[in-house]
Amino acid sequence: MTVRETLDFSARFQGVGSRAEIMKEVIRREKEAGITPDPNIDTYMKAISMEGLERSMQTDYIMKIMGLDICADVLIGDAMRRGISGGEKKRLTTGEMIVGPSKALFMDEISTGLDSSTTFQIVSCLQQLAHISESTILVSLLQPAPETYQLFDDIILMAEGQIVYHGPKSCIMSFFESCGFKCPGRKGDADFLQEVLSKKDQQQYWSRTEEGYNFVTVDQFCDKFKASQSGQNLAGELLKPYDESKGHNNALSFSIYSLSRWDLLKACFARELLLMKRNAFIYIAKTIQLGLLAVITGTVFLRTRMSVDRIHANYYMGSLFYALLLLMVNGFPELAMTIDSLPVFYKQRDDYFYPAWAYAIPSFILKIPVSLVESVAWTTISYYLIGYTPEASSSRNFSSYYLSQ
Repeated sequence: MTVRETLDFSARFQGVGSRAEIMKEVIRREKEAGITPDPNIDTYMKAISMEGLERSMQTDYIMKIMGLDICADVLIGDAMRRGISGGEKKRLTTGEMIVGPSKALFMDEISTGLDSSTTFQIVSCLQQLAHISESTILVSLLQPAPETYQLFDDIILMAEGQIVYHGPKSCIMSFFESCGFKCPGRKGDADFLQEVLSKKDQQQYWSRTEEGYNFVTVDQFCDKFKASQSGQNLAGELLKPYDESKGHNNALSFSIYSLSRWDLLKACFARELLLMKRNAFIYIAKTIQLGLLAVITGTVFLRTRMSVDRIHANYYMGSLFYALLLLMVNGFPELAMTIDSLPVFYKQRDDYFYPAWAYAIPSFILKIPVSLVESVAWTTISYYLIGYTPEASSSRNFSSYYLSQ
């Protein structure tokens, strides 16, 4: 599938969430206040609030943010077929998650296997998304580059399973300076934060030269953070009870999947049909190959050389067995395509895009016409060449056709 198709199907499976209800409320308030909305913004908001669309404006918006618009119609590719680059695949994976109505994203080590430039591009896209859509995004990174570190608003510094600091990025250096450690100008902030908690690297950042240095443990850092102004502010916010009157009815979800069963089935049908159309050459080639093999088989068991008696019965049974075996082996080329698609299925199933039955049923049903065409091609060519019956009989012809199924 192409980048655009992947994002379109991801958006279709995730639905629109509460956008439709929010849009109705916005329209009602605009009418009451006599406000005329901007035509472009109004069109966009209404477009992303419509459920079940095969193409969504949200897809174009996400592709623009993630920098994927330049490869929108390029196939993703695999080990055997050239497609988009590794960085673009990472951004596409991120885009699959943010194209939906989710407002909270939790991403673990998204920089693994990427260079610093690609990581910066992805985090920059996430920063724009968080600021524009007011989403909450929690990202864990190992040794981020200085320019990537500067993109974050808040920092959660963890060590030994404990939170050493949680607060604005602008205050974290002053916190460690109050603890007696200062980041030199030659050092990146992210590297300093990792090394200042290490026993072997901590001493080089000790700034209180008039005092003797003693290793500061993680527990001591945690105690100092709790006693600091940032820690007290955080504790105060957590102690405040949540005002349920500010909550929305759609804040909690009581369904695993975003769509109804019928909509899930339709979406899976559409995707499977698209993949079959794209791989139509394989099915056409298989049918032609089967027809040629039927001609060759008919010449091997030609009816002029066999009569209907006990002596030649084994030849008839042998031809039937060969037909069954050939039709069974004829489906092996699809086995490789099925295996290649399993990682995508497992990922989307675990992300609750759709259940396993919604994936299996369309794949099974759409393969039935292909099997019927192959069986008809084999039966119509080989039946009278081999001479299963000396006269034309619809019942016997159907029996051979049924066996070939």
